[in-house]
Amino acid sequence: MNLKQQAAVYAVDMVEDGMVLGLGTGSTFAYALEELGARVAAGRLRAVVGVPTSEATARRARELGIPLTTLAEHPELDMVIDGADEVDPQLDLIKGLGGALLREKIVAFASRRFVTIVDESKLVQRLGTRGPLPVEVVPFAWEVHMRWLTTLGCRAELRHNPDGTPYVTDNHNYIVHCTFPQGITDAYALDQTLHARPGVVEHGLFLGVASEVVVAGAEGVRVLKRTLSPT
Repeated sequence: MNLKQQAAVYAVDMVEDGMVLGLGTGSTFAYALEELGARVAAGRLRAVVGVPTSEATARRARELGIPLTTLAEHPELDMVIDGADEVDPQLDLIKGLGGALLREKIVAFASRRFVTIVDESKLVQRLGTRGPLPVEVVPFAWEVHMRWLTTLGCRAELRHNPDGTPYVTDNHNYIVHCTFPQGITDAYALDQTLHARPGVVEHGLFLGVASEVVVAGAEGVRVLKRTLSPT
């Protein structure tokens, strides 16, 4: 069992009968989806329903016999399980290199508990040091959005399919990958700047969202939990 699979199985152990789950997207979550499907098929989990974060996840969940629902029917989820591309010491994340960041964030904010599953290679001291930040933009004037993104100190590149055509999200938008040479110095300030820009639909900074991160490494699986500041 590889590290991604170890983290995924550990997270699925947290699922209980009757839960309404957010179902993530990406290579690590794919292991969780397979495990969830196997347990549903075997009768080890009952009355579990899922809200998928992508059309690809929805298709695979149906193939595995996992019942699906929507946020309109279940506006508050018991738990979301999803992967991440980077995790910093405060458990802030970069997500979205699987191309589903907008739906992932909508589902994450609808959940009481967000469980992130990663292998230890995804742990970073500063967000943006391991890979790019995905930013979803509307196709209209995407070149303008991309040029503006470069003024934030990054190298901006439109995401493409293997055949060279622009990658199009389930929401019919484009994704720009923003690479910061020294990482992102202030993720919270960048979050506000991106959200204030017309044409930017969403971005892959998931700040203050993860309640716990399941990390699989050479020495086993451990769980990092967010510590809440006293109010």
